[in-house]
Amino acid sequence: MRERLLVLPLLLMTLPALAQKAAAPKGSKPAVNRAAAHDQRIAQLVEALRDKTVETRRDLHMHPELSNREERTSQLVAARLRELGMDEVKTGVGRYGVVALLKGGRPGPVVAVRADMDALPVQEVNDTPYKSLNPGVKHACGHDGHVAIGLAVAAVLSEMRAEIPGTVKFIFQPAEEGPPAGEEGGAALMIKEGALENPRPEVIFGLHLWSQYEVGSVFYNFGPALAASDRFQITIRGKQVHAAYPQDGIDPIVTAAEAVLALQTIRSRRVTTMEPLVISVGRIQGGNRNNIIPNQVELEGTVRTMNEEVRKRIPDLMRQTLEGVTRANGATFELEYEFGNPVTYNDPKLVEEMLPALRRAAGAEHVLTRPPQMGAEDFAEFQKVIPGFFFFVAAGNQSKGITAAHHTPDFDIDEDSLAIGARTMATAVVDYLERHAK
Repeated sequence: MRERLLVLPLLLMTLPALAQKAAAPKGSKPAVNRAAAHDQRIAQLVEALRDKTVETRRDLHMHPELSNREERTSQLVAARLRELGMDEVKTGVGRYGVVALLKGGRPGPVVAVRADMDALPVQEVNDTPYKSLNPGVKHACGHDGHVAIGLAVAAVLSEMRAEIPGTVKFIFQPAEEGPPAGEEGGAALMIKEGALENPRPEVIFGLHLWSQYEVGSVFYNFGPALAASDRFQITIRGKQVHAAYPQDGIDPIVTAAEAVLALQTIRSRRVTTMEPLVISVGRIQGGNRNNIIPNQVELEGTVRTMNEEVRKRIPDLMRQTLEGVTRANGATFELEYEFGNPVTYNDPKLVEEMLPALRRAAGAEHVLTRPPQMGAEDFAEFQKVIPGFFFFVAAGNQSKGITAAHHTPDFDIDEDSLAIGARTMATAVVDYLERHAK
């Protein structure tokens, strides 16, 4: 009798497991096992593509193209995607944008992966085998690496097509740095021309290589990751006169100098010190001779904010400041203020969901959070339409002297970051698809 009483609880304990096993579809794998198998497969494929990915990045680095001029880059991307057997490849979206679809072998959701393609008007100074061949143009922000990573992810997932539930939309975007004056471009134009439609993704993923962090780590943010970015141009008008007789004219140069300093008091005295704010003048132009006080001076700059309410206040605060400075000097001013990229905002729920995948791909000890940065990204335009997650892949290496900041003549990346980025992105995409499989 005692033996029967012992057997009964054991039998009751095993019944749920037996029922679960019986209910599982024949040939199905537990989610944990499937994730481990996917991770291993992705890691193997990324490693096999390592040399090709580096080669692609170097080719792009040698042939950089400015915003809205990415003709060769677009052709390379489209050709590679067609070679991979994408179900659909569209070109000319947002001028030189490329949008491709990869349909998996199992039903599931649609997710998007974005990579930006444009270079900057920066002269290359690095003496490397892959230095820029286009004078005055350089990939000084890592977008060549982003394209190489995007193509590597496309290659990996094309090999895993039969195993993938759902569809992946690859968006290769021009003009992230901003289109030339008078032109539309970037993420906003791609969205306008249907990049997020037919089919519409549930979420979008993007990454950025970051040269000022040591290679090997991946960084993320909940909520704000990068600032809103706005542009201003100020024209200060005075009265031209011989520089030996300033009292007979109105000096716009002295007025502009005072204005530059006065604008900084908006940050220090007009807005709460708890809110991030940057007002930077990046260009001053005026005058044409040493002994002439000119008629006018132009100033151009950028405003970076994290808070939308603070952002909306800045134009009026700038006008008030400029009104006081110019009136005190007898000058006048005009202010043109252009709202640009919004805050790059990572959906907190999506970030929380994807952290286990990032940790598996890069190693838990290498996946770190960091304070929001005052740089900006037009990936934010996609996040205004659908939830998005934008993370950072460290690409610096002090031992190799790769420490230069972005947008500088000596910028470079440690190319080991390419495999880390491809592995992390591919793992995140497949993990999301599996979690939301139908």
